[in-house]
Amino acid sequence: MDSIIFHKMSGAGNDFIMIDTSANPKFNLTDSIIRKLCDRHDGIGADGVILLSGSEKYVFGMDYFNADGSTGSLCGNGARCAIKFASDNKWLKGNKLKFLSNGVEYSGEVLPGNEIRFNLNPPSTIKYNFRVKAFNQLINAHFADTGSPHVVIKINEILTEPSRPNNYFKSFDNFPIEQIGREIRYLPEFAHGGTNVNFVLIFDGEIHMRTYERGVESETLSCGTGSAAAAIICNVIDKLNLPVTIITKRNEKLFVNFEIENQRVKNLSLSGPAKTVFTGSVPINFF
Repeated sequence: MDSIIFHKMSGAGNDFIMIDTSANPKFNLTDSIIRKLCDRHDGIGADGVILLSGSEKYVFGMDYFNADGSTGSLCGNGARCAIKFASDNKWLKGNKLKFLSNGVEYSGEVLPGNEIRFNLNPPSTIKYNFRVKAFNQLINAHFADTGSPHVVIKINEILTEPSRPNNYFKSFDNFPIEQIGREIRYLPEFAHGGTNVNFVLIFDGEIHMRTYERGVESETLSCGTGSAAAAIICNVIDKLNLPVTIITKRNEKLFVNFEIENQRVKNLSLSGPAKTVFTGSVPINFF
């Protein structure tokens, strides 16, 4: 094998390198190779790598890896891209499917208009209204683990400067997401693997959101499991109507729907666009 065949895909701006093991049977993925592939200057560039493999019981098995080479937890937009890839390559018998992501069973569906729905499992943990110390102040925060851990914070509850007690962030234009997101991601209370940090602003009944993602260690243009976490938090706290609309950094829309029964979330889903950006190959000697 002289080269590795890949597919660059995007789910509402969250971008991934998709590698089908059936087309690359002798390819061995390492953390070093992942970092090289995801490098936006000297590689293909992506938020992560998704390895798709065959499965006897499921349409495919999906393993997700962060851009830094670490094994990722659940990736909602990555799962939607994998569903799109399976549909485009005629792996589906209908418009619905079951698959594995990092060894856990999930399901999804191809919707009319070429949008993709991914059905998440219920959050394992939800916590409302606690304080984190960052940006020289105590900030009100919420938390939900929707397959990946997510802190959710409203930017209009963060002081622009602690010395100006009535001056809060009102837009994302000058919001220091990298600084605050990185600080919270590494706080001791999230030391077991860290956390993703989602900053939200509610406007006209929709959530405008920006995310600092662990594993990428930077802001990403979208985050699927983060969108699900933010939607649940804002539905409960701010009574947003379902389905909740998320406006991503890329200015694309994701839709989160669910039900709450006996104070527990069920039937949680994430819907939105997914597409192949381009297909190419990387020579083996690149590594």
